[in-house]
Amino acid sequence: MWFQWNEQRDYLNLTWRCGPVLATLFVATNMLVQIVGCFMVLLRKYVQVAVGMLFAIIVIQTAVYTVLWDAKFFLRNIALCGGLLLLLAEISGEVKTMFAGVPTGDTNRKQSYMQLVGRVLVVFMFMTLFSFEFSVLRLVELVVGTVLMVSMVIGFKTKLAALVLVAWLTILNFVLNSFWMVPYNRIMRDFLKYDFFQTLSVIGGLLLVVALGPGGVSYDAHKKKF
Repeated sequence: MWFQWNEQRDYLNLTWRCGPVLATLFVATNMLVQIVGCFMVLLRKYVQVAVGMLFAIIVIQTAVYTVLWDAKFFLRNIALCGGLLLLLAEISGEVKTMFAGVPTGDTNRKQSYMQLVGRVLVVFMFMTLFSFEFSVLRLVELVVGTVLMVSMVIGFKTKLAALVLVAWLTILNFVLNSFWMVPYNRIMRDFLKYDFFQTLSVIGGLLLVVALGPGGVSYDAHKKKF
């Protein structure tokens, strides 16, 4: 965002006719909230507040940058929200362990449902990667990707499915979004850079699934009861 300061300010000014002062103020606030929120998460300080800040930024960006009318960017923003929900679920688990021996039924249910919704939302990222071209390779990609996404949603072999999706998405990210290969004066470099780091965020959400598991609302959890 720092390297696209002028472009973003001019875009907001032209789109919303808000004037350069308000446009600059919005870009500065946007960047500051993201930086502060990310540092709070990394330092594990007031993580719930930080998640709320980052979620608010995603919603505001969706409206201000008219992402709502672009299916690809909109679905990717939904996937980012899923990653934030998984982070909230992790924090709920940490709070639960601090009160060992105290009944935590409501907390368990809340965490399980947050993990369920987070898993479902993260899957939207992969819907933006499918290309409906008639070829054997594309057909295999579509079938395998669909199986992995369904496995994530229902919570069947969830950690394995998430790990495979991490590997798949990492490879595709470096292949499709290699912005470092594009000259600095090409606007495509900025788009690829945005996609690259946004995809990295979703990979982080998938790694949380690998670490935490699917939660109580999943086939894997119900299978353990029998």
